[in-house]
Formats: sequence, C-alpha cells, structure tokens
Amino acid sequence: MKIFSTLFLCSIVILAAACAPKQVAMPSREERGIAEVLAERRGIQRIDATLSVVFEKKDSQMYGDAVLDITPAGDLHLKVYTLGILGMDLSSRDGVVKSSPRLDRTKTTILTQGLRDCLFWWDLQNYALLEDGDYLVMQNATRSVWLDRKTLLPGKQRIDFEDGKQLTVRYDAPARQNGIWYQSKLRIELRRYIVTLQIKEIGFSRAD
Repeated sequence: MKIFSTLFLCSIVILAAACAPKQVAMPSREERGIAEVLAERRGIQRIDATLSVVFEKKDSQMYGDAVLDITPAGDLHLKVYTLGILGMDLSSRDGVVKSSPRLDRTKTTILTQGLRDCLFWWDLQNYALLEDGDYLVMQNATRSVWLDRKTLLPGKQRIDFEDGKQLTVRYDAPARQNGIWYQSKLRIELRRYIVTLQIKEIGFSRAD
C-alpha cells in the first residue's frame, strides 16, 4: 500500500509539471550566432503591424492607434486613428510620399525612413562589427545598430544624415512571433520630435 501511495504521488507531480505553463526563455548568443540571427530575418519581405502611438513635440502629446504595412524598400502605408477616427493617412511608394494631413519634413522622415530602418534593423549593408561594453555594434557610414550581446536583439540605433542631424531609436520589451524575436517598444527621436510605438500585433511575410 505504501509503495502504491508513493507511485501515485509521483504520477501526480509528473502530471502537474507537464500541464504547467512553459516560460519562453530569451535566446542567448551562446545558442545562436549573429550570422544565423541576421540570415533568418533577411528573407522577410513585408511587415504588417497594429500599434499604439504617441507623438510628442515640446510639451504636447497626441495619442492614437495605427495600422502599418512596410517593406524593406521603404514602401509603406500607415494609418493613425484617434478615438476611432482616421487622423492621418501616410503612404510612400518608390520614394514618393503622400500624406493627409500634410506633414513637415521632420515628422515625415521619422515615419518613413525612421520606421523602415528601425523595423528592418538587420538590413544593414557593408557594416563593420565592433564591440561596445555589453553590446555588439553593426556600423556603416550612415547607420549604427547596438545589439545586446546576450540576446542579439537591438537596444539602440543611430542614423546619421548628411546635414549632421541624427535620428535615434531605442528598443525595449522583447517579444516573439512565429519563432522570430523582436522588440515591441520603439522610441524614435529626431530634433524636437519623439514618436513612441508599442507593437500590439505583428506579422512577418517572406517571399514565396
């Protein structure tokens, strides 16, 4: 009887362990090299996302919800809603940008090149790989991307323009979709503008 009770207790413990929710562990550099991390992303041809967005300029803020589709070439369509009402409609095709209402140059840069480069952070050509404390830095003539050594996810990005201005992106809140890790919170700054994005849902489409 004692043996039966012991076996019964063991079976309960094993069953409970099997049914317990499994925590998803962050990837580590020891498990995956940077070449593999970049290679699995370079086949992505389109990103679709729903986001919450905060526009900041000096002491003013505007909140909204957004729907975005964007490609590595920079073609995109972004719609921003406030209280369910369409407040902004922005599109870019082959470098031609259209928006309603009309946006100034700084905000247009953030929402076109800034969005493209911060989401497709791995699409960096002719880069050198440097070391900076807890980060590995992918750097070329115009862009620098700081990757966390442990996770190989971006923590920061800087884009340098010919006129001396710099656009910076800060990343936070790692998440995973269809086996692909990404940062779900993005803060983009250029001059006096700040745009903060929180990704609610995201899809990565590959070439057929």
